[in-house]
Amino acid sequence: MLQAVQSFNVEDTGDNMRSLMRRLFPICRSITGEGVRETLRILQEHIPLEIREVPTGVQVFDWTVPREWNIRDAWIKNSEGERLVDFRRLNLHVVSYSAPVHQRMRLAELKEHLYTVPHQPDWVPYRTSYYKESWGFCLSENQLAQLNETEEYDVCVDSSLTSGHLSYGEYLLKGTEPGEVLISCHICHPSLANDNLSGIAVAVELARHLASSPRRYSYRFLFIPGTIGSITWLSQNEDIVSNIRHGLVLTCVGDPGNITYKRSRRGEAEIDRAFVHVLKQSGQAHRVIEFSPYGYDERQYCSPGFNLPIGAMMRSPHGEFAQYHTSADNLDFVKAEALVDSLSKCREVIHVLEHNRFYINLKPKCEPQLGRRGLYGAVGGSTHTKDWEMALLWILNLSDSRHSLLDIAERSGISFSVIADAAKVLISKELIKEVQGKSGLFHPDGSRSAEVDSPGHTL
Repeated sequence: MLQAVQSFNVEDTGDNMRSLMRRLFPICRSITGEGVRETLRILQEHIPLEIREVPTGVQVFDWTVPREWNIRDAWIKNSEGERLVDFRRLNLHVVSYSAPVHQRMRLAELKEHLYTVPHQPDWVPYRTSYYKESWGFCLSENQLAQLNETEEYDVCVDSSLTSGHLSYGEYLLKGTEPGEVLISCHICHPSLANDNLSGIAVAVELARHLASSPRRYSYRFLFIPGTIGSITWLSQNEDIVSNIRHGLVLTCVGDPGNITYKRSRRGEAEIDRAFVHVLKQSGQAHRVIEFSPYGYDERQYCSPGFNLPIGAMMRSPHGEFAQYHTSADNLDFVKAEALVDSLSKCREVIHVLEHNRFYINLKPKCEPQLGRRGLYGAVGGSTHTKDWEMALLWILNLSDSRHSLLDIAERSGISFSVIADAAKVLISKELIKEVQGKSGLFHPDGSRSAEVDSPGHTL
């Protein structure tokens, strides 16, 4: 972790996130419904979340807020009344948004509504039918093998599709300066641990940390149903979208794989550069992938009408781990150390964003004499003397009001924390000062402000 990032109790933090996930895991969530509201109410016990409700039928760009779906029970019973497939034992057994049905039918007819994972006979898949009214059951291949062609089965989905609301949670932590960082995660999956709950757990713990820390930016946390949630939020909040300076979608952040960062549509936004820098400096194996209009809610935030500087952090990307969208994505699959590492990387990136500023050298003609100011050989508690002294020289050389501290860290190969600490010392010695009003921001349309252009980092 970067030295300037406040440490935390790793074991306790990992236990906190795992405990929250265990509590949320049994809840049947979808893109609407009581399961979403129950989840948000539990999160309110950890952070002061505002629950928003948008009615069915509201037009949100090219979409419409759907009917609310709730489910009470579902089963497939044999002729003796035995539940062979039971929603109460595993909520993945029902295709999400299944319309109500109660019929008796033979296997030939029932098979049209059954889904399995053929190459994993013990696993149950996760399937949805949000925008096409139908019904179905998910079961393991082994369960399917127990059904026979001659028996008649009692099939029931006790659900409702009615006018209601789309619910999501929002938590805004105000900062001291204009501009927001958006942290978004999806809450629409039922009992899936990595693809859903891991992002929620990391976001909650990150919000708790930021609430107790000094903040330059405001931080807006969104807990939303995937796709329709981000579309709805953007539609309802166009007047504040221009405040977003940086952003991150958190998903699949608890599995044992290495971290993967997906760049924003802009490709070289400050959030992209900060994340790449932190990952490089970590010395850990990682992957950085380019933006594509497929994935999670980053594709809505990065749509051309908004083009927000929002990337996505995951460990193993969706579809690239065998457990994805199956019952094997359970609490055992998610590791406490992976959750803590994901949280740590988020905190390090936020440290970069919070402290990335522009400075100007107050003695720009040749090097100032550092020795008589006690700066050569004085390492400020650091054991990396060479890095420290080189950081001083790099900052003095590139503090021309056009290079930010992140620019300097990237160019020098020195970690941002060392660069930021060295800048503080140079300020105290009156060798540099901050250039006010410089932030390296993009306009809402994606173009960069001429007065804050940073050489070498253009679209």
